[in-house]
Amino acid sequence: MSKSFEKYQKRRLRSSYASVVISVALVLFLLGVLGLLIVKTKTVSDHFKEQVAITVFLKDSAKEKTIKSLLSTIEKEEFVKLVQYVSKEDAAKQYSEDIGEDFVEYLGGNPLKNAIDIYLKSDFVTPEKMAEIETDLVKNKVVFEVSYDKPLIDLLTKNIQRISFWILIFSAVFTLIAVVLINSAIRLSVYSKRFTIKTMQMVGATKGFIRKPFIWQGVKLGIIGALVAITGVVGVILYLDKNIPELQLLSDKGMLGLLFVVIILIGMGITFVSTFAATQRFLNLRTEELYY
Repeated sequence: MSKSFEKYQKRRLRSSYASVVISVALVLFLLGVLGLLIVKTKTVSDHFKEQVAITVFLKDSAKEKTIKSLLSTIEKEEFVKLVQYVSKEDAAKQYSEDIGEDFVEYLGGNPLKNAIDIYLKSDFVTPEKMAEIETDLVKNKVVFEVSYDKPLIDLLTKNIQRISFWILIFSAVFTLIAVVLINSAIRLSVYSKRFTIKTMQMVGATKGFIRKPFIWQGVKLGIIGALVAITGVVGVILYLDKNIPELQLLSDKGMLGLLFVVIILIGMGITFVSTFAATQRFLNLRTEELYY
C-alpha cells in the first residue's frame, strides 16, 4: 500500500514539474517571439527609412570639378548612407526606357539636370532633420533645387512611432500576464508539497533551509523551460529566414544571443521570485490552514 502511494506521489510530482516546465516554456516562447519582433521592428523600419533619398539637382553651369568637390563634401557628412551621381544623360536614358519612347528627340533637347541622390542613415530620416539637411544643401551655389517626398517622410515617421508605441504597450501587458501564469504554475507545484514544508518546519528546520531546495528546483525548471522556449524561437527564426530572407533575422547574431540570454534570465528570475513567495506563504500558514 505504501509503495503504491509512493509511486502515486512520484507521478504527481513529475506531473507537477512537467506542468511548470510547459507553462514556463510556452510563456517564454511567446515572450521570445515578441522580443524578436521588437528587435527586428527597428531593423525593418531602418531598412525602409534608408530607401528614402534626397535628390539634389545641379545647375547646368556647374563644372565637373565643382561637382566632384560637392560629391566629396557630401560623402563626408555624418548623415550619409550612400551617395549616387546621376548625369542628365543617364537620367534621360532611364526615363526613355520607362515611358517607352525617346522624349529627348521629341523635345529637341534634354530638359533634365545632373543630380545627386543622397540616401540617409535611418536616424536622420525625420521631417525635422531632413528639413535642416535641405536648408544646408540649398545654400551651395551650384545647387538648383533639393527635392524629397515630404508627405512620405511624415507618414513613415508617424506610422513607425505608432507601431513602436503599441508594441511596447503589448510587451508590458504580455510580460505581466507571463509573470502571473508562471507564478500560478509554481504555486501549484509548491502547494502539492505544503505538508512536507510544514513537517520540516515543525521538526526545527529554518525557513532558509526549507526554501533552498524548493528555490533551486524552481530555478532549474525555469532554465529547462527557457531552453525549450529558445529551441522554439530558433525554429521560428530558421523558418522565417528561409521564407522571408528580407528580414535578415540571422544577420545580427550578437543581438539574438542577447535575446536568448534574456529569455533564460527571465525564466530564472520569475521562477526564483515565484518559488520564494510560494514557500514563504506556506511557511507562514498555521497547520489547520493547510487544508484550505
